[in-house]
Amino acid sequence: MKTLLKTSTLLLALTTCISATFSLKASADSTADLILSLKCQGGYNINVWKKHSSGELLYRSTGSHGNLSLGKGTSKATEGVRVYKFRNSNYEYWVWDGTLDSQQSGTLEVYKNNNIQLQKACTKI
Repeated sequence: MKTLLKTSTLLLALTTCISATFSLKASADSTADLILSLKCQGGYNINVWKKHSSGELLYRSTGSHGNLSLGKGTSKATEGVRVYKFRNSNYEYWVWDGTLDSQQSGTLEVYKNNNIQLQKACTKI
């Protein structure tokens, strides 16, 4: 009985630690304001933050392929829709805040060496 209790406790602790680790990657930054939050097809959750002091844009995502945190983003209004761009090595992550059809929608696009690798439809949350 003690072995079963110890095993159950260990599994619960391990699960909690793993869950906390994955959720913390995209958690709030106390020095930044959340300016966009999207839930995208394929289980991607995207957050764009803006630092209070510097105005730097931050990208935080969680998904089935792992978590990603990027800084030094740019923002530009294009055709009435704002796009946030972030770079990581040969990859660029474009987060569209709205679409021409709906301001409650968005899009995640990932480019590698200027070639589109991924495009997911998103909804604001």
